[in-house]
Amino acid sequence: MSDAGDDDWDPDAVVEVPITDELDLHSFAPRDVADVVEEYLRAAHERGFAEVRIVHGKGVGVQREIVHGVLRRHVAVERFVLADAGRGGWGATIVSLRR
Repeated sequence: MSDAGDDDWDPDAVVEVPITDELDLHSFAPRDVADVVEEYLRAAHERGFAEVRIVHGKGVGVQREIVHGVLRRHVAVERFVLADAGRGGWGATIVSLRR
């Protein structure tokens, strides 16, 4: 049995994510995380955000390390730190962007 609309589903379709001061990576496949973060940072910087929060989850730290690897080399990043307890603790990273 098939639901209506299944024929329109494309697993390779580009998904447009609204650019706000927060990116939650829970809905992205691990293989896409680096590219998503890279593009998000570019767009956030372009829109003039001074600070953003990236939610990578707590887990065992694999996704956090992927995110931090991107942050270490991204030209728009001034600095980054793990969030305090009120903003997600070690499950999120606060990023200061260059002006």
